[in-house]
Amino acid sequence: MEEQKKSARRVRLNTMQLVALGFFGVIFLGGVLLWLPFSNQKPIEFIDALFTSVTSVCVTGLVTIVPADQFTVVGKIILVVLIQIGGLGIIACIASFYLMLGKRISMKRRITIQQAYGLDTLSGMVKFVIRILKGTFLVEGIGAVLFAFKFIPEYGVVAGIGYSIFHSVSAFCNAGIDIIGSTSFQQYALSPLINFTTMFLIVMGGLGFPVWYDIAANVRKIGKERKRPLKWLFTRLTLQSRIVIIMTAGLILFGTLCFFIIEFENPATMKDMNVFQKIMASMFQSVTTRTAGYATVSQAGLEESSKLIGCILMFVGGSPAGTAGGIKTTTAAMLILTVLCVLRNRRDTECFDRKIATESIKSGVTIALITFMVLFAGIMALTVFEPGVDVLDLMYEAASAMGTVGLSADLTPGLTRASHIVLMLMMYIGRIGPLTMALVFAGKSDKSSQFRELPEEKVMLG
Repeated sequence: MEEQKKSARRVRLNTMQLVALGFFGVIFLGGVLLWLPFSNQKPIEFIDALFTSVTSVCVTGLVTIVPADQFTVVGKIILVVLIQIGGLGIIACIASFYLMLGKRISMKRRITIQQAYGLDTLSGMVKFVIRILKGTFLVEGIGAVLFAFKFIPEYGVVAGIGYSIFHSVSAFCNAGIDIIGSTSFQQYALSPLINFTTMFLIVMGGLGFPVWYDIAANVRKIGKERKRPLKWLFTRLTLQSRIVIIMTAGLILFGTLCFFIIEFENPATMKDMNVFQKIMASMFQSVTTRTAGYATVSQAGLEESSKLIGCILMFVGGSPAGTAGGIKTTTAAMLILTVLCVLRNRRDTECFDRKIATESIKSGVTIALITFMVLFAGIMALTVFEPGVDVLDLMYEAASAMGTVGLSADLTPGLTRASHIVLMLMMYIGRIGPLTMALVFAGKSDKSSQFRELPEEKVMLG
């Protein structure tokens, strides 16, 4: 039994190292490729190429250059490949490579996939990866077709198709990188097609692959048993899926209402829009701050309270095992539920009449605290390297990097190189996960062997 525990700990550690080193390797290779002459229309410094590679693989969207003006067709293809790798994740890409070569995925790799996506069983690992790939390309294909109705008339058939594919991949992967210009999607602020297609892709990418898998499995069951009521679909979902769906809908609604009220009369953002356009712009802003990075209104022109709300949404981010960043919706929900249970004087953290495991609560608190500490350190560093710059704008920039969002109050290109390095580190940590990063450097993934039974004693906390 002890040998099995040690073996499991080694596998978990290897999984974390594989994720961390895998992302680092792809980032460096991408930086070199984007730096070479065939990728550029004009000379580029290596740090700008590396920054672009980091923001692509970490699916963030902050840029120090304008991709539309800087990169050639080859450079843009490299860019979208890096975004796709970053969105799918290193583990899924490695598994896909094995499948394409027709090689068998070993038990060790299956355990790696299981731990990377938080699955409960080792059975059906290959089918799970295949479903991830099929689902990803299906949703991105739908997005590309919808985008094509707008981009082909504007840019021609060949360029329009290319633009549609690029922005569909970028939106689904929550990258927020565009090849249109320097103002993101602001020129399409009044286009329902672009707005709702982009929001659809962002939300689908941010839900997380396990939630897809769970919903699809229950839809198939309903198809076989047609007498089942539609609400049965939701009640039979796993606890994680239900929390993800409720938190996602709740956060989108919360953000939409806040941005609509605050920005309603702001001449720099929504004042000149009609009511429907304001609701659409508010919803887009709410969705995009949850780690997407596209913008249909000026981020520099937002009211201060909107930027603060944006920081909160960026801190929460998307859902586990998806393309989004942040502490994740499940972690935020677990923290809220724990607070409510304490206020109600309940012993355990409960949700839908189920007890949330103590281990999950520990991990959630750890993730939230480490993320906050890294974010605070990043803000402090930026204030040191950027004296005179508005602190709230720097906070917005740091939260955007840590949550792998990509929104900026027009600061990124004008920041110092030291600040660019800070942002790259924050994007990297935010993508692989603060807890993963901490455990990799700690050199352990499970310290249960060090646990000791100690006498309990209550401590006054308030």
